[in-house]
Amino acid sequence: MTTSPAGPPADLGAPGPEAPAAAPADDHGTPEVAGLAARLREHRLGSRLTLEVAAARVGLSPAYLSRLETGRRQPSLPVLLGLARAYGTSVSGLLGEAFTEPDPVVRGGAIEPGRAGGWGYRRAGAPGRAMQALRVHVPPGVQDTVVRVHPGEEWLYVLRGRLRLTLGERVHLLDEGDSAHFDSLTPHCIAADSSSGVELLFMHTLLQSPGGELCLGGGPAAPHH
Repeated sequence: MTTSPAGPPADLGAPGPEAPAAAPADDHGTPEVAGLAARLREHRLGSRLTLEVAAARVGLSPAYLSRLETGRRQPSLPVLLGLARAYGTSVSGLLGEAFTEPDPVVRGGAIEPGRAGGWGYRRAGAPGRAMQALRVHVPPGVQDTVVRVHPGEEWLYVLRGRLRLTLGERVHLLDEGDSAHFDSLTPHCIAADSSSGVELLFMHTLLQSPGGELCLGGGPAAPHH
């Protein structure tokens, strides 16, 4: 693992130019991702939040949140975490994991890429627990670079590829087999640093704060476009 000082944060809230529209997803998407857009809208409406209010709570633009709710974009992991907190639910809830008596065994399987070349997710732990575990595929290219700060802890382990993890003012490059465990109050963001993306095992604690998730970058985070 190597580290280097992080450069000055430039336009932290903007995910960069959108990639060309991907071909429509087929019927072989994983159950964890299928129907995500509809559930995002259902949870927002169930929380009695307008598109504008919900977007502001997570540091997004209403137009970007609308694209998430119509399946034209796939949320990054930080955005998915922020939406779960804003709606008073868990990531498993947004991914469509119905709560049942927790099974201690979670079977493996492939992670299919999300719509529009987005992030891919697969549950790696039981729903309804204080600690949530996911297998995540972070696609290559320009990613969501919003710096997040929120109560709790996060732990991740690189399964394949290389990860770029920014913690505070340092950038850490993690290779396969490397891991990181940090306090979520440390400003942080993650991105792939390899051409094929990066697959990682990710855990976080479900601690919530009245103010929700904070975005840093010299004032309010710039909205996604």
